[in-house]
Amino acid sequence: MTQEQWQSIYETAISWTKEAGENIRKMMDDTYEIHTKVNEHDLVTDVDRETELFFKNKINEKYSTHRIMGEEGLGDVVDDLDGTVWIIDPIDGTVNFVHQKCYFAISIGVFHEGKGMVGIIYDVMADEIFTALNGEGAFLNEEPLPRLENVTMNESLLSFNAGWVMKDRRLEALVNQSRGIRSYGAASLEMAYVACGRIEAYISFNLAPWDMAGGYVLLEEVGGIATNYEGNKLTFLNKDTLLAANPAIYKDIMKEIHGK
Repeated sequence: MTQEQWQSIYETAISWTKEAGENIRKMMDDTYEIHTKVNEHDLVTDVDRETELFFKNKINEKYSTHRIMGEEGLGDVVDDLDGTVWIIDPIDGTVNFVHQKCYFAISIGVFHEGKGMVGIIYDVMADEIFTALNGEGAFLNEEPLPRLENVTMNESLLSFNAGWVMKDRRLEALVNQSRGIRSYGAASLEMAYVACGRIEAYISFNLAPWDMAGGYVLLEEVGGIATNYEGNKLTFLNKDTLLAANPAIYKDIMKEIHGK
């Protein structure tokens, strides 16, 4: 596809995402059902499913040859990234959505032949939309995001939850070396925050492709790095660990954790 065609897909995806966000805000005023998936802490609501169905219908109508990998399983069975694949999390941070009514996002990554082309992360309640088109830069509410600046570890805010420290006590060293630790409970937003410089790194041990796809494209456009916790390339086909970071401290984190 030409760059003009990708520009059109990018603009269309942004328009749909804003429309979906408006729908979510309206649905939040109504009564909706809350269900559990893998365990009692893994929540899903009717709003998640309705939002994914909204994207499925839009994509199938306009881009019939594109495939959809969605968290709620309403799209296709995707076991490769051949062709064009939309990787969608209709509500990333469902626990936040249910309990706090904020800090959740719509996350979309559009990949073509395995390459991230479009990334969108929309903080619905803050009305902040992070967007990126391969080769054209990344934006926050249409304002260009600069390339990430050099920082040191002791100037950096890092994000990971307390449970991961219990699983890998090597993270304690990062707690001591950094300026502070945060945890927002929505992987896509935390990757977007790395991309815009609000935090310098985000670590998680259990993420699905739809948690990471949109943020990965954003990070690539501002010079960030996103690999799994071992430093290997992300596949976006299975669950994986994640280290997303400003390149100035990525190597410091890897050296502290893995000695490499």
